[in-house]
Amino acid sequence: MKIKEIISFLEKIAPLTYQEEYDNCGLIVGDKDAVLNEALITLDCTEAVIEEAIETGCNLIISHHPIIFSGLKKLNGSNYIERTVIKAIKHNIAIYAIHTNLDNVHNGVSAKIADKLGLENCKILAPRDEVNNPNIGFGIIGELPQSVQSKIFLKNLKNIMVTDCVRYTSLVRETIKKVAVCGGSGSSLLLRAKALDADIYISADFKYHDFFDADNKLILADIGHYESEQFTKDLIYDFLTKNFARFAVRLSKVNTNPIKYL
Repeated sequence: MKIKEIISFLEKIAPLTYQEEYDNCGLIVGDKDAVLNEALITLDCTEAVIEEAIETGCNLIISHHPIIFSGLKKLNGSNYIERTVIKAIKHNIAIYAIHTNLDNVHNGVSAKIADKLGLENCKILAPRDEVNNPNIGFGIIGELPQSVQSKIFLKNLKNIMVTDCVRYTSLVRETIKKVAVCGGSGSSLLLRAKALDADIYISADFKYHDFFDADNKLILADIGHYESEQFTKDLIYDFLTKNFARFAVRLSKVNTNPIKYL
């Protein structure tokens, strides 16, 4: 099997046309015609992940976040991006990124969060085209099987999403039933969550003034960027192992979260 066969499969699930204009999805490093040994799945591609690939004999890394996001003008190892790319090239390791195209599919990153929370009747929170293609877009909105007291829901959220910190606004809803989620940086969807009368909106990377924008209309909960996307590795792993039995797929054991909590 060649690397391009895995790429073709991934791009059927999450076509590159679904990526945002600012993004850099697809094969970033490597030869798509190379024979595939094993694949390593990670949230971020770092030097430590390259070392892990070398040690385990993987010559393809499938990463959610692209290691090269904007253009490189030099390649001399002056920062972690350049060092990661150089090490991958030296060891003939291909790097593939499946980022906002996977965010935008109905069974993608946010759907994984919704599944973890047990949401039902799920729909895309912010469709690209609500009339003609409501199944493509960012975020998910759904309902819990039963209403849960807000404090209990937040405690459960902390445990389910394996996070050391949940930042949240005033508990203006006594109970939680309708839940909106978005993996990664989701501040741009806050108004949409309010418009759809969600009881709580869960995402990451909210700035100080974003919390004011909740405006006592719903509860806003920030669970952390890495934490909101950490199960994306499992999502990609499941896609691959259910459709390919002829090659090994590994989940990276490297915790790439750059943020620590005291």
